[in-house]
Amino acid sequence: MATLSDVAARAGVSVSAVSRVLSDAPSARVSEDTRRRIQDAAQELGYRPNFAARALKFSRTNVVGLIVPDLTNAIFTELMRGVEDEAHRRGYMVLLARAEGMPEGEESIPRLIGEGRVDGVLVQVGDHMRPHDLQKLVEGTLPVVFVNSIHPQRAGSVVLEDEAGMRLATEHLIGLGHTRIAFIGGLPSSDTSERREQGFRAAMADAGHAVDDDHLTRLGYDPRSGGAALARLAALEPRPTAVVVANVNAAHGALLEARRLGLRVPEDLSLVAMHDAWTAENAWPPLTTVRMPLYELGRAAMAAIFDRITSGAVSDVTVSEPAPVLMVRESTSPPPA
Repeated sequence: MATLSDVAARAGVSVSAVSRVLSDAPSARVSEDTRRRIQDAAQELGYRPNFAARALKFSRTNVVGLIVPDLTNAIFTELMRGVEDEAHRRGYMVLLARAEGMPEGEESIPRLIGEGRVDGVLVQVGDHMRPHDLQKLVEGTLPVVFVNSIHPQRAGSVVLEDEAGMRLATEHLIGLGHTRIAFIGGLPSSDTSERREQGFRAAMADAGHAVDDDHLTRLGYDPRSGGAALARLAALEPRPTAVVVANVNAAHGALLEARRLGLRVPEDLSLVAMHDAWTAENAWPPLTTVRMPLYELGRAAMAAIFDRITSGAVSDVTVSEPAPVLMVRESTSPPPA
């Protein structure tokens, strides 16, 4: 098995330089050419770091925890892939954990991350995560970064341009000729739902369309909440001709409820949702969505927690590239005559 000395000899540099470069240490002040030679030499020799020794030396495990509301949620697939790719690049492993659904009375997040098992934790906040768990995490010594959510104490976050995504979805419906457009949002406590509602309101205001309070729901992102929201909107008179849904999971519930009520999508009601997933194009009808850069969000989140672990830097990052993309499918059309 190749050692640091072998890599140093192949690259023509000191062992300490190799150690700093391969561990991404902030003190690794070497030229890009030297860095590339070291990385190429390590790859050619098949060098693998001794994580047990590194953990003892630096008091680190080289593991980060990624806590998401639900591991079966299709939205999180790209996010997790981005986190894992960036973690691999930095010599880290990722421990995945589901925060929701823990037995009542258990300390879910503290139990998931354990004592000293991870160097830091990324948290994707869900509708039903317990506030006291999040507060304990923020107040503790473990580095934490929130993914697409902002903790009131500014603990560090990486977010998407939610307003831009919702604006794009709403402008799509306006462009088709809809004026009575409703909004299905997340819980009032959700900062992502607040940002998405702002994007919806901004697009409606720019087009000169009023937003009726009855056309706004804030029940949650899960399918059951989406169905309940659609049932409430469908009972209005006159009924909205289109709905913007702040989360694709809630959109599946809304689509199912529309079918139960005998509403044809898109002939009677158009639906467009935030986030794209394989479930959207396999629904019937396939859902028009806004694709957000979830993979890039994952990579940026891992980079942020690495900086927090190695230097203590706390930052709020907005991922703006690539820009949101409208995926037009069969759930949207002009309003009924």
